[in-house]
Parts: sequence; structure tokens; C-alpha cells
Amino acid sequence: MYASLRQLAGMLCLIASFNTFAVTQWVDFELINGHINLPVSINGIAGRAILDSGAQVNAINTSFINRHGFEFDKGGKINIQGVFSTEKRQLYNNVPVTLFGATIEFDQLASLRIGHHEVQLLLGAGLLDKFIFQIDYPNSRMRLFERGSVDLAKLENIPMQIDRGTGQPIVRVELNGDGDENPWLVLDTGNAGGLFLKRMLVTDNNWLELYGSQSGVTGGANSIALVDSFRLPKMKFGPYTVENVLVTVPGEGQTESVSGRSNSGGSRIKGKNIKGLVGYDVLKHFVLTIDYKSGHMHIGLPEDS
Repeated sequence: MYASLRQLAGMLCLIASFNTFAVTQWVDFELINGHINLPVSINGIAGRAILDSGAQVNAINTSFINRHGFEFDKGGKINIQGVFSTEKRQLYNNVPVTLFGATIEFDQLASLRIGHHEVQLLLGAGLLDKFIFQIDYPNSRMRLFERGSVDLAKLENIPMQIDRGTGQPIVRVELNGDGDENPWLVLDTGNAGGLFLKRMLVTDNNWLELYGSQSGVTGGANSIALVDSFRLPKMKFGPYTVENVLVTVPGEGQTESVSGRSNSGGSRIKGKNIKGLVGYDVLKHFVLTIDYKSGHMHIGLPEDS
């Protein structure tokens, strides 16, 4: 996988000059139900890939495999941990993928249900930590910077790090604008909602009663579950304040795991006390420049980024 991604770096769109940075041209993406969808093809069949910063693995859609009757080389198996359950999944190797104009072979692709068969891949840390990537949500476009071309440690304007326990990118936010709640949340481009928070955090602050919750169901990576939702008046995300934020919490008695998308079962490293996820309903306002590997991020608006 890593050799293939190094090959991809050399075969990307022509690197252009952007101030003093080495950067690809902008690539347009499509926002579908809050998910970033990039154009890809596998075995010559055009489709889409979802960019998911909260995922620790790259994955291939079982619906796509079954639709076309493909038989890829099998690897081992891995435990995939979703928000509400964990399942063991098959890994596939030597899968030919055309992405950013380059055809490469992906290894260690976990088989996962990712909705309609036109969605072929889910791209997570296995791709994102090889570059500095910039997502312009308002203009539905993204680009990649060569590692080392941008010093985000100097430019970052929000507390961010890679969690030692899960390897996920986490950010510190301020909830409800009073400075009392400053939890660490997973930065999750695969979360189509706003905030997904642990129920205890919400009930300790009496937010369900204060802001009038509604009950419903939602789908995780492996299952569906009961949830409650409400609108939080405001939150601080880096230097910006976002108002009327959609918040979802597990239903009463519903088990959940917000700290980790994949787990091989062998890690004993303790990370931060992660309280939830931050997703599209917050991220959609901003241009995000992210050094996934080192754990730094700059948040901007289109006119000042």
C-alpha cells in the first residue's frame, strides 16, 4: 500500500506554484448527503470514493464487488469498529484504482457496506497521512500539498492532534460558548451530521431538556441505532463561532463507541477522553488545511484562506 501511494504522489496532477508551496490543482468533488465524493474507477468502471478523515482504514464497497462479480486477491481480516458495533471484515489486495489521474494498486482494502454500488471506495488515513490536504467545503473542491511544503505547526488556529489510542485526528472545541465544556472530538468528514456526542456529556448539561430533543434512528458503519437530536445554540470551532448546531446523541441505553473506527484488538495505548465527532454540518462553512500525520490544522473562510 505504501509503495503504491508513493507512486501516486509522483503521478499526481502537475505540481503548480502556489506562492511558495508545491500543490496540485484544485479537484472538484461532489457533496452527497454531507459526504465528500471524489471521482474514481476500478477495473475501468467509473464510480465514486468517499473521503473519511475519521476512518483508520481504506475500504471497498461490498455492494460494488457483488454487483460486478469481482474476485480480488484476499488478505487477512480486520475488526472494523463503528459507532454502535464491531465486525470482522475481509481485506483485499492488488485492487486497481484510478484516482487523481493515476492508476495504482491498493492493498489492505477492508470490505465494508458503503451504500449504493456506485460508491466504490472509502478513503481514510491510509491515503490522507501521505499528504497535507486542503478541503474547500463552500466551493466543493480539494487539493493536496507535498509534505514539508507547508508548516501548519505555525499556521494552525485550533488545538488538534492525532490521538495516541486510536490514531484518529481530534480537535478541541468549545460547546455552548460558556467555556465550561471544551471536549476533544474526532474530526470526521465521514459524519454527515453536525456533532455526535456521548450521552453523558449532554445529560450532565441538561441539553436534551433545555433545547427540545427529537428521537429517531441513524446508521453507523455496521448497524443502525436509536438516537436523540437537538440544536445547540452555538459552539466555537477554532477562531469561529457556529450557531444552531445539529447534535445527535445515542438513545437512552444505546451502546456506542465514538473513539475509533477500526481496531485490530492489540492496542493498549490510552488516548484522550474523546467525547464525540464533529462532521459536515459544522465543517461545511470552512476551508480546512490539514496535516493528518503530524496533527495540525488551519481553519479559514474562502475569502481569507
